[in-house]
Amino acid sequence: MDIKLHKQATTTPKIRAEIQAAPSSITDSELARQYGVATATIRRWRYRDDVHDRPHTRHNLLATLTPEQEEVLIAAREFLRLGLDDLLVVAREFLNPRLSRSGLHRMLKRREVPTLAELARQDAGGDEKPRHKPFKDYEPGYVHIDIKHLPQMPDEQQKRYLYVAIDRATRWVYLEVRRSQSARDARAFMKRVEEKAPFKVQTVLTDNGKSFTDRFTRAGERTPSGRHPFDQECQAHGIEHRLIKPGRPQANGMVERFNGRISDVLATRRYTSGEDLEQTLNRYSWLYNHHIPQKALHHQSPIAAMKEWQAKRPELFTKRVVNHTGPDTYPQPGRRLTGGSFHDIY
Repeated sequence: MDIKLHKQATTTPKIRAEIQAAPSSITDSELARQYGVATATIRRWRYRDDVHDRPHTRHNLLATLTPEQEEVLIAAREFLRLGLDDLLVVAREFLNPRLSRSGLHRMLKRREVPTLAELARQDAGGDEKPRHKPFKDYEPGYVHIDIKHLPQMPDEQQKRYLYVAIDRATRWVYLEVRRSQSARDARAFMKRVEEKAPFKVQTVLTDNGKSFTDRFTRAGERTPSGRHPFDQECQAHGIEHRLIKPGRPQANGMVERFNGRISDVLATRRYTSGEDLEQTLNRYSWLYNHHIPQKALHHQSPIAAMKEWQAKRPELFTKRVVNHTGPDTYPQPGRRLTGGSFHDIY
């Protein structure tokens, strides 16, 4: 029989059985002297029905989150498909600011919540792994650009469009809401990206939409003329404009995945106006750049990764990269939220 004893045990199962069989006329102190143990040890074993060590594990599990909060996070994970770092930001912002990343991970493992890869395979109805290879490593300045259709708000006469630019190396994102997807708006957005990016934009990758190129006409495919307004903006600043291969949208998958995040954000609540929607998008962009760690960046935020690049390759940058304040916490009585931080009300 395999018997396991605690490392600090001073008695064996045989001695414990003898203690239990001792007549009641013998006191605990006498038994303690007889076996060379403490009186407390005698009391522990004399009145038990077994001679085996019991586990030292707590009967009640110490957890940072309540069961109700755990259910909320599990639902957010499965419905919004949030990664561990994104889920941690949500949990700290709305449930418990003291929750640690490891604590969240342990909770997901304990509750046997499927990973994002497992959820994706479930959605696809199979166990096939992704076929596409990850992006190559690039230095800051390789920017993906795309346009996303936004839902029309009650106070709008027509729907608007979200222009998104994301840097391949740092995952830094810049976005703007515009009224059309015309070539003129695409050129204006490209100009804003050049102004806002703290690094020198060297290459831009877009799809083959008319907003970005004249590659396709009614007659079919042709070599881009270079006279498209978007091409002219790139040429004016020495930027290489690349186009994805027709029928290969995964080549621009980085910005497509970010657009998927935007879709998840839009699905979380109902918006009453175009301004309300735009403020939410700008808030998420700020949160994403400054405070959401990315697995591809070794669990750093885009701004943190960009600061590392600036320290290593300062010649790539035209502006100093600066961190902003952390995510908001719930205001206490007598305080109000202004510009991303809390200020006292007098």
